[in-house]
Amino acid sequence: MNIGIIGLGLIGGSMAKAIKQNTAHKVFGLDLQDTIIKKAILVGAIDEALTDEFFPTCDLLIVALYPQATIDFVKSHAHIIKKGALVLDCCGVKQVICRALEPVAKENGFTFMGGHPMAGLAHAGFTHAKKALFNNASMILTPTKGTRIEDVQKVKLFCESIGFSNTQISTPEEHDQVIAFTSQLAHVVSNAYIKSPSALKHKGFSAGSYKDMTRVAKLKEDMWTELFLDNPDYLAEEIDGIIERLMQYSKAIKEKDAATLCALLKAGRERKMQIDGEKF
Repeated sequence: MNIGIIGLGLIGGSMAKAIKQNTAHKVFGLDLQDTIIKKAILVGAIDEALTDEFFPTCDLLIVALYPQATIDFVKSHAHIIKKGALVLDCCGVKQVICRALEPVAKENGFTFMGGHPMAGLAHAGFTHAKKALFNNASMILTPTKGTRIEDVQKVKLFCESIGFSNTQISTPEEHDQVIAFTSQLAHVVSNAYIKSPSALKHKGFSAGSYKDMTRVAKLKEDMWTELFLDNPDYLAEEIDGIIERLMQYSKAIKEKDAATLCALLKAGRERKMQIDGEKF
């Protein structure tokens, strides 16, 4: 199978490396920086640059760009995408992508499928791309109602071949609602948490809890701004919810209400144990 990858950053570059490491597929790559394309060829991550002449030969196109760039790219290249090909995006939001590109796919004779690889690192770019990035990770797929089950199975098997251990089938709406909690809220909280004046004095006073809470504070602000604003309702709801819950803790502590505070902590512990499948 011929595979084209658009965007050779952390995700696209890791996809390329994982495909070449684990499969016999031929990989074409495209990036805004010609030096990245040359480097990808040099290290064996791709076979050739993805030029317009190769688009009609690709059975699978993986678009690893920011949301609006993904939409713009697929729309502008739709006329040269192979009829019957699969186009998979890697964006962290799905409703805005799927709404824009599903009609384009139908009009031009290819299949679009929303995708979100649940993997990443604190560092971006092809230099940090890893062939094992997706090992034991989940891939979320949001196929349209009319997508053939054979195509979903094809993408699922492909994902498993490059390291993903779980493929989650979802709708764009469900994806954005859940991801607002599992990913986007975590980035907001971490980014806000590190702004405490006490953070400047943390050395020698911090351990695992601090590291866990601050790991994703070092984000790419332009990318996450776009992702957050593409999912405003669900994310704002999660932010408002955590503020409301935090205020309950603050009130109990200010009033030295041990019983209420203990109950809040107990409820949180039990919720975590319930989610982890532990008995309490």
